[in-house]
Amino acid sequence: MQHRGVTVWFTGLSGSGKTTISQALEKKLRAAGAKLEVLDGDIVRTNLTKGLGFSKEDRDENVRRIGFVSHLLTRNGVIVLVSAISPYRDVRDQVRQRIGDFVEVYANTPLEVCEERDVKGLYKKARSGEIKNFTGISDPYEEPLTPEVSCETANETVDESVNKVMAKLEELGYLSPAVV
Repeated sequence: MQHRGVTVWFTGLSGSGKTTISQALEKKLRAAGAKLEVLDGDIVRTNLTKGLGFSKEDRDENVRRIGFVSHLLTRNGVIVLVSAISPYRDVRDQVRQRIGDFVEVYANTPLEVCEERDVKGLYKKARSGEIKNFTGISDPYEEPLTPEVSCETANETVDESVNKVMAKLEELGYLSPAVV
């Protein structure tokens, strides 16, 4: 498989489909022989950014650290799939500037749908006040203004979303056309 290094940054509310789309894209790219790495927000918080809380400052630092690792991998020809809520637009833009080869994918899903999908019960806990500073409930989520890809996960299948991302990566020259 012919490809260039790029960070594909999935952003959106909890339960919006970021990880689901990223995992399906990972399978497709690995099957085609791509050199790639996956940085999922939940896994990164357990290992790379352990100890950070959920204040704006800590969330920004979490995104910066993920961005730093993504930058290193991307400049070495790796496709990096990042799946992280990353609620604040300004720090996402900082990471975009640092990495350069960056494709933002917005898992654009209504809050109500995210709450219906909530297998961990996080929204219920946030609404009851048990969880403080929960993105979309008691903390803001700043939608991307001009993402390269917007996946309407309430209205399209995972395959449709993956195909949108693949098509954009091909269009931008990150993947050879034979892959799609």
